[in-house]
Amino acid sequence: MNPCILVVDDDREIVNAIAILLGREGYEIIRAYDGAGALEALAAHPVQLIIIDIMMPRLDGLSAVMKIRERRNIPIILLSAKSEETDKVLGLSMGADDYVTKPYNPQELAARVRSQLRRYTTLGDIHRESSEEICNGRLCYRPQEGVLYADGEPVHLTATETKIIDLLMRNRGRIFPAEEIYRRVWDADPVSPENTVMVHIRRIREKIELNPKEPEYLKVVWGIGYKIEKM
Repeated sequence: MNPCILVVDDDREIVNAIAILLGREGYEIIRAYDGAGALEALAAHPVQLIIIDIMMPRLDGLSAVMKIRERRNIPIILLSAKSEETDKVLGLSMGADDYVTKPYNPQELAARVRSQLRRYTTLGDIHRESSEEICNGRLCYRPQEGVLYADGEPVHLTATETKIIDLLMRNRGRIFPAEEIYRRVWDADPVSPENTVMVHIRRIREKIELNPKEPEYLKVVWGIGYKIEKM
């Protein structure tokens, strides 16, 4: 069964153009034209990835992303005419996995879709030689399940956040520069890696740390990168 992608934009020409582009890649396409329609489509179809515009009537894209993240961890790619870095960071902080600016490059958009679907369907990494539970202090990660536990309770992570945890938990104590994390997790050449990775790290900290402002596990090594502290 081919992956099902939900494309959401109030500009019907853009929706149709993306549908044609991704339809040629073999994906099943579901269309919606505002945030409310996106939520309805998501409830009715087995969607595996969402491409959604930010500025839309009825319910804007960012509000829709927040509602989607309450129940689902499927990949979400924001599509917007806004190019400011603050808009990208805001979208990522609300739960999006990636960001494409209009006018988009068709080949780039298709490549990002493939990358996100690979990460969602298989949370693999070149260091996946171990499938046993990896425990580190309060944290336990089960690679076969792709689930992180904190104090015995499962942590609700998105596919992108899980991929970051997979990389860092398998390499406890090792410092990864933002560029390397981006290259491994996004499976693409770095595009604004510092801000993109930083936002995802902050979201993970809020979910696993007792005090996110003074993290015990997920730490930054200034000027170098990030690591999971080995306990």
